Amino acid sequence: MRPGRRNLITDVDGLRVGQAQDARLKSGVSVLVGAAPFVAGVHVMGGAPGTRETDLLAPDKLVQEVDALVLSGGSAFGLDAVGGVVEGLRTAGRGFAVGGVQVPIVPGAILFDLLNGGDKGWTQNPYPALGRAALAAAGADFALGSAGAGYGATTADLKGGIGSASVVLEGGMTVGALVAVNALGSAVMGGGPQFWAAPWEIGDEFGGLGTGANDPGAEPALEIGPGEATTIAIVATDAKLTQAQTTRLAVAAHDGMARALSPSHTPFDGDLVFAAATGARALADPAGDPLRLGHAAATCLARAIARGVYHARPEPGDTRPAWIARFGPRD
Repeated sequence: MRPGRRNLITDVDGLRVGQAQDARLKSGVSVLVGAAPFVAGVHVMGGAPGTRETDLLAPDKLVQEVDALVLSGGSAFGLDAVGGVVEGLRTAGRGFAVGGVQVPIVPGAILFDLLNGGDKGWTQNPYPALGRAALAAAGADFALGSAGAGYGATTADLKGGIGSASVVLEGGMTVGALVAVNALGSAVMGGGPQFWAAPWEIGDEFGGLGTGANDPGAEPALEIGPGEATTIAIVATDAKLTQAQTTRLAVAAHDGMARALSPSHTPFDGDLVFAAATGARALADPAGDPLRLGHAAATCLARAIARGVYHARPEPGDTRPAWIARFGPRD
């Protein structure tokens, strides 16, 4: 396996990512949108999720494809970012046809960043406008670290952020991941600088620092209160998958979260993974390819988590230091 050209989820042809953030708010929104509707699934392993329209993604439901997926800060307020994306898609004529009406199908998930030092004293919910702005900014290239839904994200000991990575399998299929890292746990070993995801790093995409010393008996220091976490992600592929197979891809991808964050999937995190399949490539091996895709999705997600923390930048009012500030400049 090798990274795609950009080492971003947009290496999956037909997918674009848009992001918008508000520096004063210390929060933002990230949107994955397809050139055409795509099959999607979801799996939740955290104990405190916040979601919109995820019931539609069950394999037995009527609608089998979606127009976009949304990751947002803002806790329950951030769910309204989906409304902004829906309005933008409706204006563009996108959506599921119901009689003479187009209804955009846009599931979303949120993370908690309300106590990160930003100004949350708004009189009008800012997230619908951020959602629409993120959709309008969608393209093949996008920022990592302090951007979009990861703009105000934190982990146990460092700033979090938006991360992405991709891989091209030997058979030609592409898998990518997009993640907003806002975990109760830590992305680094023993305080850093090495990342838990180090065994899965390709090249020096998050510093090339190798693995560090780990005390397997150390217990996590849980300094974040209930409701103040959640890592939300999307994995995507150009393979042709059913909705059931796409859901299994989301399940497998959670292994990557567990590889990159310690602890993960806690009762206080709303850890969730969406999966998307554009259907451009038929499975050459219907039995073996889903296994390969699941492994690739987990690997990509682990790498993307480390990249999100690695690329976070220091800003005024931060409640956690950025990796770059604590461990020195990148090469």
